[in-house]
Amino acid sequence: MAPIVTNQPQSMGYGTHTNTWHSGMMDCMDDMGICLCGTFVPCILMCRISKKFGENLCLPCLPGSLLALETAMRERWHIKGSICKDFFCQCFCGPCVLCRMAREVDRRH
Repeated sequence: MAPIVTNQPQSMGYGTHTNTWHSGMMDCMDDMGICLCGTFVPCILMCRISKKFGENLCLPCLPGSLLALETAMRERWHIKGSICKDFFCQCFCGPCVLCRMAREVDRRH
């Protein structure tokens, strides 16, 4: 016979995302170097972000890597958001998302 549960199990910390990005997606002009790099050579900026975040430099060569990296950042730093929102933001303004990620990784490292 199974034991009777008398207390509700407590949260293990999953889903407790309380932080936000330190800059907005449209704050590209806050750092002109990142803005120019994200606009004209996004692959180089993505390599730089991957390296600073502790991932392999070849990550930008993989399909879906920008989404995967943004999701990893949100999980590591407990930033609010969802994969669906990340996907649509990247579809409509990928360079802006890339620049926001670069500013965030610079601020936290």
